[in-house]
Amino acid sequence: MCGIVGIVDAGGVSIKLYYALYALQHRGQESAGISTFDGTSLCKFKGQGLVADVFSPSVLKDLKGTAGIGHVRYPTTGANLPENIQPLNFQFQDHFISVAHNGNLVNTCELRREYEQAGQMFTTTTDTEIIAKILIEEITASGCVEDAVHLCMKRMQGSYSVVIMIDGVIYAFRDPLGIKPFCLGKVEKGYIVASESVAIDALGGKFLRDVKPGELIRMDGEGVRCTQIAVAGRCAHCIFEYIYFARADAVIDGVLV
Repeated sequence: MCGIVGIVDAGGVSIKLYYALYALQHRGQESAGISTFDGTSLCKFKGQGLVADVFSPSVLKDLKGTAGIGHVRYPTTGANLPENIQPLNFQFQDHFISVAHNGNLVNTCELRREYEQAGQMFTTTTDTEIIAKILIEEITASGCVEDAVHLCMKRMQGSYSVVIMIDGVIYAFRDPLGIKPFCLGKVEKGYIVASESVAIDALGGKFLRDVKPGELIRMDGEGVRCTQIAVAGRCAHCIFEYIYFARADAVIDGVLV
């Protein structure tokens, strides 16, 4: 159980990410992090503790940019270590990428062993780094994010809602069974994806719809583009979202919690 959010907004995103994460605080109290892109470089800050304790006004002021992602963590895979705080940030081929994930992969050990045998090194103990490895390797090979997400959905087993930022473009996708919640909304000067509709409400935004299982959302200054990457024969929404994880005033997959 974690909370994730991604925002593209011409008016700046740091304060909006803060309030969205504050609204998702119930999904994770161990740590919080925000990454933004200012047009040329990645701005990031993360730490252990509650959202209000991690981010001061001066920190938020330094998180410049019109695109960003955020995460609050409840540890499921990986220990309570500083290196496991998300978003995870990488630089490759002059590109900046940040990844945040809600869910739990059940084939993490097999995938990690495969990458380690191929000579890859890991700096965390989270399954989120596995997702990042798959994405970066395929993007490097094909240059196509859609192909990378398709490979993720083929290789990963378990639950995942993922938000990625690549050079100021936000990508978000949900596992083909729709196990973990994910929704799309409109804010004043842009768009938001978040684990729960309460994050959209906190910004005075408009809830548009749930992200479909197996769907990829692309958000930038030009708007939103949606692509159906994978289709499963059924849905398998997590019942614990309704009885434990989610906030009571959230709407998840059309149902008021």
